[in-house]
Amino acid sequence: MPMQTWQETIARQVAAGTSFGTYTTAKTVINPQALVTIPAGWFEIGKMLRIRVMGGIGTLVTTPGTITFQVMIGAVIAFTSGAIQLNATAHTDLPFDLEILLTCRAVGSGTSANLMGMGHLRGVMFTLTAAQVDGVNSSASMMVPATTPAVGTGFDSTIANILDFFTGFSISSASNTVTVDEYLVESLN
Repeated sequence: MPMQTWQETIARQVAAGTSFGTYTTAKTVINPQALVTIPAGWFEIGKMLRIRVMGGIGTLVTTPGTITFQVMIGAVIAFTSGAIQLNATAHTDLPFDLEILLTCRAVGSGTSANLMGMGHLRGVMFTLTAAQVDGVNSSASMMVPATTPAVGTGFDSTIANILDFFTGFSISSASNTVTVDEYLVESLN
């Protein structure tokens, strides 16, 4: 039997993003205006979100380390890309594109609610093998997470939570930077 569905934009970034660098602990990288509060009881099993993030990434030459992308529900990591290897060529604010599809698998209080997430990531600065450079980098497009897909950390869907987007680097450098220029969150049903 068909299901009545619609798409609705629930969050978007409307102004230029800030360039963030020189940090390791994951933190928010979207403009405060793009934060959205998900009301208590909004999630139901099967509810889907599509998150699209586009911007620029700068990388340190030779040993840039890794970058991790996270979707946060309140203080909980509801989805993580895992550590994505950055290639050994220096980059300055080159474009990247990340699209994540999240599906609610469970709802409830405490840590009962969770989301299953998968997506794809594109950008010349990403690689599957450390020390690769642009000339030999053949994996500028990859699936995320970088590990076996699994539901994210449980959260409380019976209370209001802020939906946020974080990144973190494994190496703190002024050259390792991220700027989010486009951010869109859609409810697919």
